[in-house]
Amino acid sequence: MKKNNKNIVKAINRNVRSSPRKINNLLKNIRGKKADVALRDLSFARQRIAFDIKKTVQSAIANAENNYQYDIDNLYIEEAYVGKSLVLKRFRARAKGRASGIKKPYSNLTIILSEKLESEKESHGSKG
Repeated sequence: MKKNNKNIVKAINRNVRSSPRKINNLLKNIRGKKADVALRDLSFARQRIAFDIKKTVQSAIANAENNYQYDIDNLYIEEAYVGKSLVLKRFRARAKGRASGIKKPYSNLTIILSEKLESEKESHGSKG
């Protein structure tokens, strides 16, 4: 993780009602992509949690545009990670008077965007 005076923007969504394992599965697909491509991919993802991830990415894009005046076309997802939050513990009645546990996990979702300038990226091509 390189944090040296780079243009980064962050959006955090706390207490998302899904397990970190399920969210990380979707985050793997959008890491390193341009922000608009990631939004498109999340729009067509079949999982329910894709909607919450999409909202977080849109929030990060809005932060970049309004707080730092970054150009939306140059934004890409530098980091996307998820961590554990609280776990609601419930129980379900079973046979012979027993009970078995049900865990309802929550997650903390973090999206970090960065601005990729075209001068850094497009160094190859014509020599002129």
